[in-house]
Amino acid sequence: MSKIKIASEHYAWVMAGCINPDEPYTDKIGHMAKICGQAGFEGFEPIDKFMYSSYDGKVLQDEMNAADIELSSVVLLDDWLSPEETAAEREAADKLIDFLAEFFPNAVMMLCQMPTTRDEKDLIERQDNLISCINEISRRAVAKGIKCSYHPNSPEASIWRTQSDYDRLLPMLDAKVLGWTPDVGHMAYTGMDPVQMMRDHRAIINHVHYKDMHEDKSWALMGEGIIDFKTLTQDLVDTNYEGWIIVEDECERSVNEPDQVTLECGEYTKKVLEPISKG
Repeated sequence: MSKIKIASEHYAWVMAGCINPDEPYTDKIGHMAKICGQAGFEGFEPIDKFMYSSYDGKVLQDEMNAADIELSSVVLLDDWLSPEETAAEREAADKLIDFLAEFFPNAVMMLCQMPTTRDEKDLIERQDNLISCINEISRRAVAKGIKCSYHPNSPEASIWRTQSDYDRLLPMLDAKVLGWTPDVGHMAYTGMDPVQMMRDHRAIINHVHYKDMHEDKSWALMGEGIIDFKTLTQDLVDTNYEGWIIVEDECERSVNEPDQVTLECGEYTKKVLEPISKG
């Protein structure tokens, strides 16, 4: 029997506004979890910077229990521009490590860099600095029992976005403590074949992000784009993947309809993904 579980991501609500106090989805993790539960998802993946009052173990446990879902994972989002973490970066990482270790020891800590700038002149140095930081963070997390995974992305300012970037990145992840989260949409956006990439590097995959994309490279509602989710999911089943698939929708409708988009992603998950993932 497959041990794959499927969760929803925070980002649709980030697009709709959950960053500033006067925005509609600020400090609404409980609401988001409820929608995820109604959509049929088994879990929810929030971003640490936007958890606000839910960054309290008992509060978040109550919110997950009320929605009848799990905390699948939490995104640790930061810059990591230097060879070592800044004091603020280390404080943020250790806060999340301790939080998960105490309240959600089965959740994944997914590390993701905030895209800032990309300059070919110092690209290798920037890449080396990030690797140094995320490997060290993961060593501290694993020492406390937390599974870690790194998620590259595709904006123009990202330092890990092309095939050549990935060819350099993936062997540099310390596989003893840190896995890879392939985001199939981000890979397709920069011209990679997500199916082949995941087949080639299956051994280091320990967390997965699904996002759909139109032929013109605009983000699509799940199932309306060109990403081959059926093959991707079947490959995970066939290779005995155990862990989470996170459905993340960045389609234009998310800006105004994050709840409805999440519910529709849940319908696609139930109709298309779960018959494969649940066997």
